[in-house]
Amino acid sequence: MVTRFRLAGRARQNDWIMPEADAQFVAEREAVMTSPRLPITTDRLRLRTFEGKDFDALMAYSTLPEAQRYLDWKARDHVDVKDALEAMSRQVALNRPGDTLALAIERKADDTIIGHISLHWHDATAAQAELRCVLNPVYRRQGYGHEAADAAITLGFDVFHFHRIFARCDARNTASARLLKGLGMRLEAHYREHALFQGEWDEELHFAVLDREWQHTPGVHAFPSRRSAQSHRVA
Repeated sequence: MVTRFRLAGRARQNDWIMPEADAQFVAEREAVMTSPRLPITTDRLRLRTFEGKDFDALMAYSTLPEAQRYLDWKARDHVDVKDALEAMSRQVALNRPGDTLALAIERKADDTIIGHISLHWHDATAAQAELRCVLNPVYRRQGYGHEAADAAITLGFDVFHFHRIFARCDARNTASARLLKGLGMRLEAHYREHALFQGEWDEELHFAVLDREWQHTPGVHAFPSRRSAQSHRVA
């Protein structure tokens, strides 16, 4: 199984003028958005930023045909993977809308990279987040995807103060759909043949969860509370 989900918020027109109240809300939110304390740990996993030494592990799964379908970047050869690794190595903080925090999923037992997961700050006013995850098929059906996604969503709500997190997955990717439902996210839409992707009609399932609805599992270590998040920021 290759697990991949994406979240999205609403796009805004370039000439749209933000109301003063919304601008103040955004400014307050930007003030608490920054780098979390890393690595983030769960019972079995460590979520950390990417390093140059991660090339072989990233190459091992991102060039697999069953993984390439769910990647948002080309992974045809070592040049593509090297470029992707360099890009993700720079995605270490959420300071403003459009920023991405990319984290390698590392198994604590043997320090093996088994995939990657990211949070993308998509919409400031609506406090929307985007989540994407790719897991090496070798490590499927062991609960790693659930554990990593649980930690990332908890990070988004408890540290970055997002209000809503969306997830999208290919309608044929039943494993990802089960995972998202298992996380407690609700299915909100099924888009049938809404776009062409790699020469085929693409169908997407859209899932979502609100901050007040979210309950992380016991296997994910607690993050700072929303009220104390600023005291845990990394400059």
